[in-house]
Amino acid sequence: MRLGRRVAEAAEIALATRKYVTVVDVLTGLRWVHHRHVESWRQGRAGSLEELAAVDAARMTDAAALLAEWAGDKGLIAGETAYVSGSRDRSALRFTRDGSEEQERSFHRQWISPAMSDARRRRLTETQNRPPDLRVLVPQEPWRCAGCRDTGPYLIMEDASPYCLTCADMDHLVMLPAGNAALSRRAKKESGLSAVVVEYNSRRKRFERRGVLIEEAALARAEDLCLEDEELRARRRDRDADRRAHQDVEFQGRMAAEIRRLFPGCPRADEIAAHAAVRGSGRVGRTSAAKVLDESVITLAVVASVRHRDTAYDELLMKGVPRMTARAQIRDRIDAVLESWRAAPV
Repeated sequence: MRLGRRVAEAAEIALATRKYVTVVDVLTGLRWVHHRHVESWRQGRAGSLEELAAVDAARMTDAAALLAEWAGDKGLIAGETAYVSGSRDRSALRFTRDGSEEQERSFHRQWISPAMSDARRRRLTETQNRPPDLRVLVPQEPWRCAGCRDTGPYLIMEDASPYCLTCADMDHLVMLPAGNAALSRRAKKESGLSAVVVEYNSRRKRFERRGVLIEEAALARAEDLCLEDEELRARRRDRDADRRAHQDVEFQGRMAAEIRRLFPGCPRADEIAAHAAVRGSGRVGRTSAAKVLDESVITLAVVASVRHRDTAYDELLMKGVPRMTARAQIRDRIDAVLESWRAAPV
């Protein structure tokens, strides 16, 4: 069955990356739901995930059943994860518009690798069953508060409606911009009430963290704590930077080797891997599928290089040709280059 194979591929990627897999991992891996839709759903901006999905509840249920069958064959450990919204009401999230409770429970199942330690499994369960952070949004379009009918720089969802911070009793909080992880973590811990501020990045098509709203007194206490161990944290940052650099070099080497395996005639495998796998770039090489060297994703990285280096694609864009039209015009050229690279060099 074709769907069964696709479910297995999506599940394998999630399992290899995190040692556990959820139904949400599979739905996004199948591209039935985009990550930004999942984030909107978690914020309480949709009545159900089905409303944002490209398929109906029946297809989602089929995928969940196929995942359970695959996980059983793999000997994975069954578990459950809670899905609670990041809105003020902390309401339980629904996957379907009007599915039964049994149908909803099937989406809450997760499957854990037996290789995961008991300690990590307990931490995973604690993390997943902990209420999520409150999410405050930076609006992208003009909006009106459902309470006072006024507007503002931030909104929070409550009962599927937007509210300003004043009406949500959160206007006493101050904004701590993202950028200092230690300060943000400590300020959030010290604050009795806090909320993560996120904004939708239309270029990267995802929600990104902009900072955290916390009590002013909590910020002052956190700043004092950070001053006390600043030197220690600086040394730790240097060690972490060295470790990440080593990991990046090792990962790029493995990606380049896979490119050479798939395309023996490719003259710039190292260059493609180095470009696609830049940390924080959002490029295809940083996706979870790429990290397990998924063949289709590695091919996409090669295609992107060919598109810009070996065709007139950029020229067409500069002339105002629509992006999808330009891609159609250069498709034969890309196929020809890929075909030549699949052959071993003479």
